[in-house]
Formats: sequence, C-alpha cells, structure tokens
Amino acid sequence: MNNSHIRTFFKFLLIAVIACSLSGCIYWVRAYQTYLQMNEFDQHFYTKTTDKFTLHFNDPILVSDDFISLANLYPTEEKSNSDGKTWIYFFRKVDQKKQLIKPEVNFYSEINFNEEGKIINWSFSSLFLQIAPPQFLDASLRSIGSASIDTEKKQLRANTELLEKIQADLPKKDIVIDKLGSPLEMIDDQEFEVYRYQFLLDTPHIEEGYEDNALNEIKISFDKKTQKLSKMSGNFAGLKVSIDYRDFVTASSKGSN
Repeated sequence: MNNSHIRTFFKFLLIAVIACSLSGCIYWVRAYQTYLQMNEFDQHFYTKTTDKFTLHFNDPILVSDDFISLANLYPTEEKSNSDGKTWIYFFRKVDQKKQLIKPEVNFYSEINFNEEGKIINWSFSSLFLQIAPPQFLDASLRSIGSASIDTEKKQLRANTELLEKIQADLPKKDIVIDKLGSPLEMIDDQEFEVYRYQFLLDTPHIEEGYEDNALNEIKISFDKKTQKLSKMSGNFAGLKVSIDYRDFVTASSKGSN
C-alpha cells in the first residue's frame, strides 16, 4: 500500500468515526464516498447549463433517504416516472415575519433519482444562478475534491489555489438586484455592501425540531468599488454554502469594470 492509499485509508477512517457519532452511519459513508469521487471530478461528474445548472452523477452513490437524513425536510413536489422519480424543492422570498412577498420571487432545486433511488442529477433554476453564476458554481464543486477535513467544525475547507482560474466577469449589483428585488437589510461592511434575503422552503412536512432548516438566509456581497458580486453565503434546507468568487477569477477579471 503506497503513501497516498495510506492517507486515503486513514482519512476515510477518521471521517467515518466522526460521521457515525453525528447520525446514521450508512448515510455518512455514502456521503464520504461521493466526496472521494470529487477528487476525480471529470470521471464521475459533468455539468451542463441551459436555463438551469445541472450536476450529473456518472456513478451515483447517494440515495433519496440521504437528503431526508441531512435536513429532515421533505420536497415540495415528488413526481414518479418509469425511470425513477424527481424531487423539487421550491424556495420563496419572504419578509421578516416569514410572509410571502409579492410579486413572488422564487427559485427551485430539482433532484432526479434512478430506479434504484440513487441521485443521477441535481439542478438549480435560473434565479439561483444570479447569486451563483454557472462557471463559478462549477468551479466551487470542483474545489470540493481538494478540500481538507476540519474535524473540529466537521466541515470541508476547499483549496481554491489548486484550481485553474476563470476568465469571466462577475455580474454587477444592479443586474442581480433587478432579479432578486429589494433585500430585507443592507449591511455596510468596510469594502462590501452586503444584501440579506430570506427564502422559505415550501414543504409539506418538517421533522420536529428542524423547523429552522426551512428558513434560508442568503447574504450576497458586492464590492463597493467595482459594484461586482464578490461573495455569497446561505443555508439551503440545512446545507451550508459559502463561496468567495474572488478566489476563482484571474487578476484581470477582478480589476476590470
């Protein structure tokens, strides 16, 4: 067994021990196996962008029950077909009192499963791409493969320095706000303007004690000088997402107006 195999074995052993102490061991093993696939992204996955962004799983491992185990939230809609089933999670913009804002602003996440109940693709609607542009969403997913495991916080920390930089412009503030509408709050944070939004997951059932997972707060940061989207963080159905887009762009793209 060479050094790389030894490191992989002990990393797997470590995460398995941590994971089994959190909840169902089988789920976390499958999650970790999927994480290992990210090390060879182009072999196990590919992405496609049309009116939505889709991550395709070439060698699916995760099953539908894993998503319920993760956040204890159920999809807005479930559709069955001859090849499997589709789950759709709808997120609708709400005010501080969790009341629906009119005119309605929403985005959705769609998950398709095969006959064995394994995930084969995961899509995000066009509105979500306003805060996570396709090229940067693709790069963020690829960065998981080079992530290190933080055992104390039980999370992954991606090393974006190992990725090829993107030669693309980030969207300007006026374009993003035109799609998302007025924020609940604007925070002045030194070099950034931070806009805070809330989206409520439309779900027929929430496990007791997990009600907060249905409310999703999104913070998007714009550079005061360039007015470009710089960072995004949010909590989507219990999944924590944080992207610093500046880590992915070339120096020329960062400084262009």
